[in-house]
Formats: sequence, C-alpha cells, structure tokens
Amino acid sequence: MSHSETAHGHGDGHGGHASVGFYWMIAIILTVITAVEVAVFYIPALHPVLPPVLLILSAAKFALVVMFFMHLKFDSKVFSGVFLAGLAIATFMVSALFLLYHWLPAVEAKL
Repeated sequence: MSHSETAHGHGDGHGGHASVGFYWMIAIILTVITAVEVAVFYIPALHPVLPPVLLILSAAKFALVVMFFMHLKFDSKVFSGVFLAGLAIATFMVSALFLLYHWLPAVEAKL
C-alpha cells in the first residue's frame, strides 16, 4: 500500500479524492460561514431578513459537507441521485406540512 493510499484512509484503488489540505480548506470555509451566521444574528439591522440569510448560509454549509465530507462529489452519480431524491422528498414533505399547518389556517381565519 502506497503512502497516498494510507493518507486517504483506504487502499482499495478509489481515485479522485481531494488531498488532506483541501479538506482543511473546506473546514476553514465552514468555520467562516458559521462565524458569519453567528454575527448576522447579532446585527439588529438584519433581523427582518434573518431567516432567509441563515437558510442560505446553512444551505451553503450543507452543500459543502455533502459534496466533500460525504464524498458525493467524488463518487458515482448514482449516489448523488439517490441522495438528491431523498432530499427532494424531504423538502416536499416539510413544505406540505408548512402549508397544511401554518399557511392554510391563516388563510381560513381571514375568510
């Protein structure tokens, strides 16, 4: 087993994975995004747009973690498809529940 195989934690011949330094860079980016999330929370002028800003920043972190730490960027597109299908179903369910329990009762109360 070569040094590069042991450094990546596997010797089964999978290629294309990023270097350890690249993972450290992703970790630093995630740390910066988290710091921005905390800072945004404490800026009073941003309170009206707080939920969308935090959702966008969280989505960015989610994408980085999924692509690199879960290795979906380097694995077969089938795995990405399965993951995205589950994500789409979960997004649909959360949206449907939001409409059912939050938006529809508010509309009915106005009628």
